[in-house]
Amino acid sequence: MSMPFYVSPEQLMKDRADFARKGIARGRSVVVVGYDDGIAFATVNASRALHKVSEIYDRIAFAAVGKYNEFEQLRVAGIRYADLRGFSYDRSDVRARGLANAYAQTIGAAFTTDSKPLEVELVVAEVGASASEDALYRLSYDGSVADLRDHVVLGGDAETLGAAVAERWRPGLTLKEVLRLAAEVLAHGDEQRSVPAEDLEVAVLDRTRARRAFRRVGNRELATLLGVATDEGPDS
Repeated sequence: MSMPFYVSPEQLMKDRADFARKGIARGRSVVVVGYDDGIAFATVNASRALHKVSEIYDRIAFAAVGKYNEFEQLRVAGIRYADLRGFSYDRSDVRARGLANAYAQTIGAAFTTDSKPLEVELVVAEVGASASEDALYRLSYDGSVADLRDHVVLGGDAETLGAAVAERWRPGLTLKEVLRLAAEVLAHGDEQRSVPAEDLEVAVLDRTRARRAFRRVGNRELATLLGVATDEGPDS
């Protein structure tokens, strides 16, 4: 009679963590930075169909790195959670904190009980009436949640790029300033001198908008903000 294969819980969790980190490290970094009128998101992503930054609800957005099909399922689940809560109670009851807690339960359960962990890292952001009321929650592959302020970087080189953002960020930066900062940091991560505007996916949560704060920054507007030329046609 053969003996059952045994792996200690500590080794099993370490193997799962290593597996998830390797999957996340293969993804391009996402930079999330607060500015005077909201929160900006930027990442290198030439695709116009497969977004890494998306709207969840009126003043809440979602950004992710890792395995696309896994974080896309989480994005859709987040929209359903927000819609159901807003319909059942009130739109003002839909908050980033509640969504982050729901994501943490899902991701944490996958890490401990599923055959493999989710290879994803997320940010849930909510823009408030002022910068002091903005909320940023970072969710790791094991379901842990970090409540952050002002800026965060996701992805394989997050530690290095995050240090570069922290060194240069200051309160009161304009949208133009934070996007130039993000573009330069992302170019450094890709060992390029610059990243073309058409290769960037950029969106903002704009606190000055009446209800739906989320909007995407098109190539022509982005090129103007970055002070570079573009061959793209008008923004969609």
